[in-house]
Amino acid sequence: MKKVLSIVETGYRATLEEQDDTVVWFSHALKGAGAEMTLLLRGNAVNYAVKRQDASGLSFGARKQTRPPKLHEDLAALAKKGVAILAVQEDVGHYGLKRDDLIAEIELVPKNRVALLMDEHERIWWW
Repeated sequence: MKKVLSIVETGYRATLEEQDDTVVWFSHALKGAGAEMTLLLRGNAVNYAVKRQDASGLSFGARKQTRPPKLHEDLAALAKKGVAILAVQEDVGHYGLKRDDLIAEIELVPKNRVALLMDEHERIWWW
């Protein structure tokens, strides 16, 4: 199987309908099937790695999310399966986050390294 770099740039996709992000869930499934994967967070998706987030009480009008996403826990579990979890360092700073705000399993990479990461993988999926 080819090495896959999965880049998540649009955060919070389907988190009202589901209790997780579809791309992170898909990455768990693919790793379970034997894929060699790296997950890179960019843009507002870097917020997935914030360790003290709590989306309980999330609602949109009368629609309440009864099983709120726990994206930081999903990422930590994915890292425990052997998937490298990366975030673009400049994007982390753009959102006012510091390294201490993020889960321990994440590696910060400078934006100028993204092209090199793409070179190191046979498949690039940009979400």
